[in-house]
Amino acid sequence: MTTDMSAQDPTRALELLWGNAPRPSRGPRQGLELAGIVRAAIEIADAEGLAALSMRRVAARLGVGTTTLYTYVPGKTELLALMLDAVAADAALPHTVPGDWRAKFTAWAHEDWIGFRRSPWALQVAAVRPLPGPNLMAWYDSALRVLDDTDLDGREKVMVIETVDAYVRGVARTAGDIAEAERRDSIQAAEWFTAQVDFLGRRVDFRRFPHVARSGLVHGLPDADDVFAFGLERMLDGIEAFIRSRSDAD
Repeated sequence: MTTDMSAQDPTRALELLWGNAPRPSRGPRQGLELAGIVRAAIEIADAEGLAALSMRRVAARLGVGTTTLYTYVPGKTELLALMLDAVAADAALPHTVPGDWRAKFTAWAHEDWIGFRRSPWALQVAAVRPLPGPNLMAWYDSALRVLDDTDLDGREKVMVIETVDAYVRGVARTAGDIAEAERRDSIQAAEWFTAQVDFLGRRVDFRRFPHVARSGLVHGLPDADDVFAFGLERMLDGIEAFIRSRSDAD
């Protein structure tokens, strides 16, 4: 399920993200810091998934009452926005990575691929209308800066970034679904595939499916990291050709 943080008025979340929210004036003073609240929420989501995250769980982890927590963060919608922006703070700014635009985008994509597999909940948060916190804004500004030396206009730069981001999210979501199925069913994907191959090997004449037989698919699916890297390189090939065509047109 995707959490759309714009379903409600985003103003409260934006005020928290940009440090404009009023400090708690009511209720017991517990000495909480917003960063600590967000860190506790991320730890719960990383360990148990987004479904396990609630204001009550975060309050219990911090040793305070739920009512006290609400004086700092109005609700889960705002908490999720803060969590996503906090994760973005840990990401390297693309323009600081050595190399040309392709090397920088490759590094970004691989970092996100690893990050989404470690924190799959981030894929569910604001996938449709993310709220622009300072860390997300800084990251996006950096990604646009990477393309400054190309002849792409502003709209084309945004579309390139969104295309790469959509690819990373899509493959990471599939990997996350597989990992979730492994946890739910207590069987690894490789074991599941082997069981199918054993059955098909006994019951199916693969002369009916010669292309499948020649592909080597019956010996196992490609490694997820290899699939991701291959697809990323082919997509960047296309973007590189597009950038070159813009240069040739001038």
